[in-house]
Amino acid sequence: MAKRDYYEVLGVSRDASPEEIKKAFRKLARKYHPDVNQDDKDAEKKFKEIKEAFDVLSDPARRQQYDQFGHAAEEGFGGFGGFDQGFGQGGFTGFGFEDIFEEFFGGTARARRSGGPQRGSDLRYDLEITLEDAAFGLQTTITIPRTENCDDCGGSGAKPGTQPETCTYCHGTGQQQVVRNTAFGRFVSVKTCEACGGSGSFIKEPCPQCQGSGRVQRRRKIEVKVPAGVDTGSRLRMSGEGEAGLHGGPPGDLYIVIHVRQHKLFVREGDDVVMEQPISFVQAALGTELEVPTLDGKARIKIPEGTQTGTVFRLRGKGIPRLRGFGSGDQRVRVVVEVPKKLSAKQKEILREFAKVSGETVETGEKRFFDKMKDAFSGK
Repeated sequence: MAKRDYYEVLGVSRDASPEEIKKAFRKLARKYHPDVNQDDKDAEKKFKEIKEAFDVLSDPARRQQYDQFGHAAEEGFGGFGGFDQGFGQGGFTGFGFEDIFEEFFGGTARARRSGGPQRGSDLRYDLEITLEDAAFGLQTTITIPRTENCDDCGGSGAKPGTQPETCTYCHGTGQQQVVRNTAFGRFVSVKTCEACGGSGSFIKEPCPQCQGSGRVQRRRKIEVKVPAGVDTGSRLRMSGEGEAGLHGGPPGDLYIVIHVRQHKLFVREGDDVVMEQPISFVQAALGTELEVPTLDGKARIKIPEGTQTGTVFRLRGKGIPRLRGFGSGDQRVRVVVEVPKKLSAKQKEILREFAKVSGETVETGEKRFFDKMKDAFSGK
């Protein structure tokens, strides 16, 4: 009995792409799979015909030979005449070294990767927090979209009350052997079973909730504990909170990436925080005691007389807790002396008196005197 044209068997055109060929095969394989058509004796023959067509047309070299010589190429495939089609004057034209290695030896590893347990993908969530949260820690709830195992079928993909059936084509191995006769001899390669996609099972009645995939998309609330001392770029790993695994594989992880919001008063420098505190030139000249804000309340600092602008005062332990150590950083307070732009008549009179006491000539050098005062308290 003459064989049907392989393109006709799969219902594709002769210029169909590899993706179109694979898509057509999977559609027909599901339709005529023996597990689905147990009462139809012709289904298995039809399935084998479809599989044979796919094996040839999905292989670039075999497809090229088939396009040239038809079914006669399959009868002689593997002889020197057929194998030579894979060489060009400059070496391999249809295959690279990795392709040949995969063709003869690498199928087994690929099949196992496809059909065996696979770990779920990791997820990332960007969390913005305040500087206070970074300093003292935070417990919050986030909501993430992720793929989880279907509750109705328990991740099997089969309709509740049923179970996936062993694929009769690969007998549950998820792999199929392909024998090739080549110029180097006879080779047996193992590749993923196209009938079951490497799972080793076939779902006769898919779960209506997940459509047979065994997984569903959900939004899940997760409690996150942010430790004290984190900074922008810190990553928190939450084991097992990523995407669900495949074929019984473990779930992935969730990574929380921290972003600390800019503060209106403080600038973080490592574990220290820095702020500027304005003071008057009178306070700077005579000295004073000030109350300044900190991350956890207020503190008092003593300004000695004659303090110049830019002087830094340190508050020990008022900075950020060290994430991987003991204690905390410091708070540094940089004072900035403010010189008034406008003076009342009384203020000017007092300053003229001060100038006289200081040996300054106010009548002819008032402007120069105020300039010197301004320079003195501005640190120039």
